[in-house]
Amino acid sequence: MNRRETLLALGAIPLLAYGEEKSPQIVRVNKTPTCGCCGLWVQHLEKAGFRTEVRDFDDLAPLKQRLGVPASLSSCHTAEVGGYFIEGHVPAADIQRLLKDRRKGKGLAVPGMPAGSPGMEVSSGRVDRYEVLLVRIDGQTEVFSTYGT
Repeated sequence: MNRRETLLALGAIPLLAYGEEKSPQIVRVNKTPTCGCCGLWVQHLEKAGFRTEVRDFDDLAPLKQRLGVPASLSSCHTAEVGGYFIEGHVPAADIQRLLKDRRKGKGLAVPGMPAGSPGMEVSSGRVDRYEVLLVRIDGQTEVFSTYGT
């Protein structure tokens, strides 16, 4: 067994639900065609150095289910990068940290659409308190990062 196969067997390299590992350099953003904040989040990722591939879907539910996104954490867009899902307005720095550390889990999620999160900036400068959650392999969550007051 080579090093990669060993890491896969130990769960150190998560795979996408359909069994295909993706380059951590490209973030595939799956969204609905009418969502404006999703486009702002894509701009945030690109400013942070990510390349993006945007795909529009009328219904994201089947994709979210296939990737293992818990319904309680659902947001307006679901991205895929490096074998993880990224649900909602997750800051680029957290995605970079996840890819660097290769945490064992399914992905990161920011439930809802908190004011002040990337793509949800408001002119008042208000930043709601919100958490970025790591969704573990067993579906349980743990706090990955906290933002706001």
